[in-house]
Amino acid sequence: MSEATVASTSLPSTVGTSIEDGPTAEPFGHPSDTFDVEPPYVPDAAEIAAVEKFDDRFLDRELSWLRFNQRVLELAEDPALPLLERTRFLAIFASNLDEFFMVRVAGLKRRIAAGVAVRAASGLLPRDQLEQLWAGSRDLMERHARVFSEQVIPELRDQGIEIVRWAELDREEQKVCKKLFKERIFPVLTPLAVDPAHPFPYISGLSLNLAVVVRHPKTRTEHFARVKVPQTFGRFVPVGNQRFVPLEDVIGEHLKKLFPGMEVLQAHTFRVTRNEDLEVEEDDAENLLKALEKELLRRKFGPPVRLEVEESIDAKVLDLLISELGVTRQEVTKLPGPLDLRGLHSIADLPREDLKYPTFVPTTHAQLAEVESSKPVDVFESVRRNDVLLHHPYDSFATSVQRFVEQAAADPHVLAIKQTLYRTSGDSPIIDALIDAAEAGKQVLVIVEIKARFDEQANIRWARKLEHAGCHVVYGLVGLKTHCKLSMVVRDEPDGIRRYTHIGTGNYNPKTARLYEDLGLLTADPLVGEDVAHLFNNLSGISRNTTYDGLLVAPDSVRDGLISQIHAEVANHQAGRPAGVRIKANSIVDEAIIDALYLASQAGVPVDLLVRGICALRPGVPGLSETIHVRSILGRFLEHSRVFWFVNDDEPLAWIGSADMMHRNLDRRVEVLVRLPQGPNVGAVGELLELAFSPEVSAWELDSAGEWHQNEGDVHLQERLIELQRKRR
Repeated sequence: MSEATVASTSLPSTVGTSIEDGPTAEPFGHPSDTFDVEPPYVPDAAEIAAVEKFDDRFLDRELSWLRFNQRVLELAEDPALPLLERTRFLAIFASNLDEFFMVRVAGLKRRIAAGVAVRAASGLLPRDQLEQLWAGSRDLMERHARVFSEQVIPELRDQGIEIVRWAELDREEQKVCKKLFKERIFPVLTPLAVDPAHPFPYISGLSLNLAVVVRHPKTRTEHFARVKVPQTFGRFVPVGNQRFVPLEDVIGEHLKKLFPGMEVLQAHTFRVTRNEDLEVEEDDAENLLKALEKELLRRKFGPPVRLEVEESIDAKVLDLLISELGVTRQEVTKLPGPLDLRGLHSIADLPREDLKYPTFVPTTHAQLAEVESSKPVDVFESVRRNDVLLHHPYDSFATSVQRFVEQAAADPHVLAIKQTLYRTSGDSPIIDALIDAAEAGKQVLVIVEIKARFDEQANIRWARKLEHAGCHVVYGLVGLKTHCKLSMVVRDEPDGIRRYTHIGTGNYNPKTARLYEDLGLLTADPLVGEDVAHLFNNLSGISRNTTYDGLLVAPDSVRDGLISQIHAEVANHQAGRPAGVRIKANSIVDEAIIDALYLASQAGVPVDLLVRGICALRPGVPGLSETIHVRSILGRFLEHSRVFWFVNDDEPLAWIGSADMMHRNLDRRVEVLVRLPQGPNVGAVGELLELAFSPEVSAWELDSAGEWHQNEGDVHLQERLIELQRKRR
C-alpha cells in the first residue's frame, strides 16, 4: 500500500490529474509500438464524447481507499472469523490508517498549503476532499475503537485472554509490574518538562506519549511534562495467565518515581502522526544514496497531520498540545483508550491455534515436484520442459523462486544472474544467494529500488552489502522507481547459452510470500528471455529500447497496450465474436484505462473487475457502465496479483505483472506485464478468475454510488484454493 512521489516522464496531460499524480496519457490512449499491426478498432470522436459527457464518472481515490480500510475493519467485526485473526485485522486497520495519514492526507494538506493542488478527477475541490476524508476517517477510528472495546475484548476474555487496565490487576500482578518498572522500564524513561528553561519537546511521529501535569507542593505551581512510552518492551505487558496490561498504564502508575517531590495531578496518553513522505532530488547513484539517508533523518521531523488523544483528556492539556504541535481542532481525534492498537499483532501471535485460521503449509508446485527426489528440486530441468506458472502462497516460494536463485548461485554452469529487488525480508535468502554467486565469480547485477517507501533504510543496507560482495548494484533510471519483479539466469548448456526467467507480481520476499497472494512465471522461452535481457540493459545502461515482443513495459507501453487490447474486445463484440475483459488488481484509478473500460461497456462488452483496494470506476451507471461489475475479496491472504484477461474470440490472452492501474505505476515506475504463452497456464488463470467472479464466492460488490456491499456468497475463495491445493498434494 506504499507509494511515493518522484519525477514523472514527459507525457501528455489529462483533465483531473492532481499535481502529485503527475501527467498521464491522453484518455483512450493510442496504438502502442508493442503491436505490429494496426488495432482493429479505434474509437471516434462521438464515442469518446459519449463517455466524457458523464462529468461525475470517477469516484474519489482517497475516499475509495477509506472504504477499502472499512472492509478491513468489517473483517474484524465478522464473528465467523477466528478471534485472533479478527484481532490481527484490528492491528492491520490501525497500521493502514497511519500510513494513509502520513502519506495521502499529509500530501493533500501540503499541496493545499502550497497553493498547487487542483480539482481531483472526482470533481472534488482539495478542501472539500480533505473535509470528507477527515469525516470518514474519524467515523472509522471511532468504530475501530468500539469494535475493540465492545466486541473483541469481551470475546477474548471469554477465551481466557484478557487485556486489562491497571485497576483490574490483582496484588500479585501489580507486584510483577512494579518489579518490571524498577528493573527495566525506569532506566530508559526520560521525562521532559516544559518551562521557561525547557521548550516544548519534539514529539516523534507515531510515538505513544504521556502528557503529565505535576504540581510543586510548596509553591502550588503546575508544570507540564512529556514522557515517551518506549517501544522496546512491547505494546502490552504480560502479567501471567494470558493477561496483559498496556505499557502506558504501568508507567502512569509509577510517575512519582519520575517526578520525586512533586504531586502528579494528571496523565493522559496522546499520539501524533506526521508527514513522513520523502522528497529526494536525484543526481548520480552515490549522491542519491546520501541524499536519501539524509532525508530519512528528516522524516521524523515532518509536520503533524493528526493528533490522537484519549477522550478523558483535560481540556487545558489538549489546548496546550494543539497550540504547541500546530494542529487544528479538525485534526484532533478523541478515542477511548488504549491508543495505538498496532500492538495487537502481539496478541494475535499468541500460541492459541484454536483461535486462528487452520495451519496452512505451501507445497512444491507439481511441475517442480515431478523431478524432485532425495535431492533438491532441479528448477532448470523442469523449466526446460515447460513453463511453470506459480501461485503463491499455495505454491511454495522456497521450493520455486528461492530455489531458482539459490540453484543458480551454486551451479557452475551459470554465468550470470540479474535481479530486481523492491522489498525483501531482513534475513533474505535471496540476498544471501546473490552474494554467494558474486563471491563464486559469477556476474551478478542487482537493481535495488532504494526509494521503496518505508523500506528505504533496509534497502540502503542491502545495497551496500551487495556492493561489498562484488555484485553490480544500480538504482534504475532517474525519475522512475523500478517496481517490476524480474529475475534472470544465464546458463551455459551443451546446446548453447540459455536464459531462464522469472517474472512475478510480488516482491522477492520469503516472508510476505507466505501471506500475499501472487502469481509468477518461470520460463526458458527465448523471446521472453531476450525481452528481459534488453530491459535489464535499459535499467543498468543507457539503452532506451522500448519495443518488446512478449512484454508490456511502463512507462512506455503498459497503458497503451492494455487499452489496445480493450479496443480489440470492442471490435470482437461489434463483429459478433466472443468478447470480454477481466482484470484483477490492487487499484484501478487511471482515467484513461477507466474511460476505455467505459467505452467497452457502452459497446456491450462484459467487464469484470476484481479490485482489492482503490477503485475510481463507477460500475452499473445507466448508459455508461451497465456491463461492468466490480468486486473485492479480502481474507487471510492479501490479494496482490495483477491479471489482465481478454476473451479474444475464444482464444484468450492473459497478462500478469507488477503494474496496478494508477498514474504512479503507469507513468513514474518501471513495470512489466508478461503475456502468458497459449496453453495450460492461460487456462489455469482463466479458471482462477472464473472462480473469483462466481456469485457463490463471498465478496464485496461496488455500486454506482461508490459504496461496497458484502454479498451472500458462502464460498470463501482462499479457503477453496487451499482445499484444491491439498487435493493436489
